[in-house]
Amino acid sequence: MTTPSRRRLMRDFKKLQASHCFFTCFLALLVCAAYRGEDPPAGVSGAPTEDNIMMWEAVIFGPQDTPFEDGTFKLTLEFSEEYPNKPPTVKFVSKMFHPNVYADGSICLDILQNRWSPTYDVAAILTSIQSLLDEPNPNSPANSLAAQLYQENRREYEKRVQQIVEQEALISSRIYEGFGRILYVLQSWLSFGENEGELEAKESAENDEELGHDEDDPQMPSASGSTRLDNAGSSSSA
Repeated sequence: MTTPSRRRLMRDFKKLQASHCFFTCFLALLVCAAYRGEDPPAGVSGAPTEDNIMMWEAVIFGPQDTPFEDGTFKLTLEFSEEYPNKPPTVKFVSKMFHPNVYADGSICLDILQNRWSPTYDVAAILTSIQSLLDEPNPNSPANSLAAQLYQENRREYEKRVQQIVEQEALISSRIYEGFGRILYVLQSWLSFGENEGELEAKESAENDEELGHDEDDPQMPSASGSTRLDNAGSSSSA
């Protein structure tokens, strides 16, 4: 069923793509940069996963002129039906060494907790996390060692961060292995969210065979997390 939270997430997605480069273009640049040994473009980006608009994957580039520069850090964002009234659960998938990042990747950031506002969207969340990388709050540590080094031995702290950056750079250089699948997912969601009315039309089509689309687009994701191929299979087997 189409819900306010799902409609809001589609708007967030369109805004994020309009505010930055399309995620597909960003991935293409990242792959080309990996082959040429160049720095990837700066910024943030994200998109829903293939079959669930409530679960997002995102990427943050380390800010320039900081120990995190040249780093490519992956995150997940898990939304509930209470979004945007409640914040998503955000975690780093990439290994991190930061005063405000827990061992499991969870992030200690005020806007994700007691200072959350429904006006914040995905772009605001990601840019806030990017800023946090170079502006940690060691007085509210999630990683006590990182916080201690940041305050007492900045050189050692930066050395540890740069080790993480180098490890992530090696992982990012192999991102082309899943590039084709990711392109398909993003193109599907971009087409799927062309306008908010289309979201409800596609959902209605799943429940009414007479409103079905042509079979040339069998894998278009639905707001409920299923695909057209699944529904087509169910109809044919009935």
